[in-house]
Amino acid sequence: MEISIHQSWKEKLQDEFEASYFVELSDYISKEYSRFECYPPKQNIFSAFNLCHFDSVKVVIIGQDPYHGVHQANGLCFSVGDDVAHPPSLRNIFKEIESDLGMPYPVSGNLEHLAKEGVLLLNATLTVRAREAGSHQNKGWEKFTDNVIKTISNEKEGVVFLLWGGYAKKKIKLIDTTKHNVLTSGHPSPLSANRGYWFGNKHFSKTNKILNSNNKKEIKW
Repeated sequence: MEISIHQSWKEKLQDEFEASYFVELSDYISKEYSRFECYPPKQNIFSAFNLCHFDSVKVVIIGQDPYHGVHQANGLCFSVGDDVAHPPSLRNIFKEIESDLGMPYPVSGNLEHLAKEGVLLLNATLTVRAREAGSHQNKGWEKFTDNVIKTISNEKEGVVFLLWGGYAKKKIKLIDTTKHNVLTSGHPSPLSANRGYWFGNKHFSKTNKILNSNNKKEIKW
């Protein structure tokens, strides 16, 4: 697997890329992409890092797995390409933004604009086999992304971490809550949202208030 990642991250994560677990992971992913249809496209595996550079990170949203449907995954958690139908979780994210901030529901489900504003849209696992949810879990990606979270926690201050759902909430143990802000809620998936665990969390306005209080520029959600 070619590691095409922005220099700001390469400097911080060089030890990870040279670690034995990552060498094994890289070999495994290369074989998977050569034998099976996998997502996101190879050139987008590290899109979250290439669009949101280390020095720019203000907000971190943690997902679990890339979408495994055709043309959906683009390397950013919860995001899809411009002309792709919005998956249910993304629809609920947009509905909450709509009600929280009074913004119109967007046409495109592509969240690249958020990444460029300083939102790291990080899946715990960065790849998946087509139509096989979770197929690349427990191969090493989680160790890598946990260390990404630890690096952000250790080397930055005042980052807002948005932990949605049980899986993401477990990542709080990696975050120094004395110098970062953590907002938690249910997952935006219909199963959770329809039970009242998502809508009304106001995470988007709350995030901007925190950024304002730290003299940082708001996110244009």
